[in-house]
Amino acid sequence: MTVWFEGKNEIDCSIQQVKQALDDPGELFVAVTSHMPGMTSVELVEHGTDSVTIRTNEGLMKRTNISKRIEAESVVVEFDEKYEAGSKVAATSHFAEEFTASDTGVTYRLVMSDVEAPGFLGFFYRKLGSSNIGNAFLAAYKTHFESQ
Repeated sequence: MTVWFEGKNEIDCSIQQVKQALDDPGELFVAVTSHMPGMTSVELVEHGTDSVTIRTNEGLMKRTNISKRIEAESVVVEFDEKYEAGSKVAATSHFAEEFTASDTGVTYRLVMSDVEAPGFLGFFYRKLGSSNIGNAFLAAYKTHFESQ
């Protein structure tokens, strides 16, 4: 496993809010994705027991092998993602998200690994995108949970 991005932040919400939101991962992923920079259109296309497909104004996001490990004070979610941004970039990656109860709410930790993106634009995505994309996910989860 090659880590591409790792970061964490504090979210002013309860671990119960996170657990309830994960009852419907499709709805949660759509809501969080809608808070990402540049996303003007986000819709749920398909939702299975362990997969979600989302169409955005930038392309198609397929999350598969979704697993959840729920404990009293924490939740771990893992999934594989294939993101096709038009015909320009197709990237695959693995996400591990940890939500842990803290004194101030919830600590959210994100690890993105095994990123592959072929081609010329994929090279730039792999080399320059980790901080922007990883921090955008951290901020989007924070915005989503703190606006509820």
